[in-house]
Amino acid sequence: MTDISTPAARERHVICMKWGTKYGPEYVNRLYAMVRRHLQGDFRFVCLTDDSQGIRPEVQCLPIPSLDLPAGLPERGWTKLATFTEDLHGLRGTALFLDVDVVVTGPLDDFFTLPGEFRIIHDYKRPWRITGNSSVYRWELGAHPDVLAYFRSHFDEIRSKFRNEQAYLSDFLHRQGKLQYWPAEWCPSFKYHGIPAWPTNYWKPPFVPAGARVVIFHGECNPPDALAGRRNRRFRFIKPATWVGEHWRE
Repeated sequence: MTDISTPAARERHVICMKWGTKYGPEYVNRLYAMVRRHLQGDFRFVCLTDDSQGIRPEVQCLPIPSLDLPAGLPERGWTKLATFTEDLHGLRGTALFLDVDVVVTGPLDDFFTLPGEFRIIHDYKRPWRITGNSSVYRWELGAHPDVLAYFRSHFDEIRSKFRNEQAYLSDFLHRQGKLQYWPAEWCPSFKYHGIPAWPTNYWKPPFVPAGARVVIFHGECNPPDALAGRRNRRFRFIKPATWVGEHWRE
């Protein structure tokens, strides 16, 4: 954890979340290292987690606030909504949330200075919709407690209307006029923007899209899969994405 000496209103936090067994501590450790290489100045790196074992000491591990959801529900990212609790372990300032499986390839400073009350990635597949992709979002800690309060009191209604947390979150803040998106080139999708078109994918390797700062891995592929040239769907060949190894490291 990097010490902060600036006033609380100007503190910068990078927050990630790890729960269950899908991702090991190496994802958090490598994410921290990538952020440290690409974010100038002081910041606090926080991992909200149910298991801090193996996570490097620079990362402040804190419990995930409970959402009190019924047991046995399919994972739809609802847990991320815990970041909008009114008092997140006493943290104050500006927070940038990053999924643990992203790969940072460019400068992050502008993610904290770009104007806007709430910023998120715009949906890749259906850009005509307001829905954002919550792999990268920024907000002021404690500024949107109504997001979580409404979710807790209307969960059944929300679950029937929205497929996942990012759809609910985007709709809720859009209705308040607070939803804005990152510049499209900052947070491209590996799946949609980083794989050569067929049939050139058989002889050309995946690449870092122009202007990328945080490359998002979603769906069938994660960083180690991409590095090894694996996809989890048949007939979708990729060569090894060697560039991943240059960035996704401690």
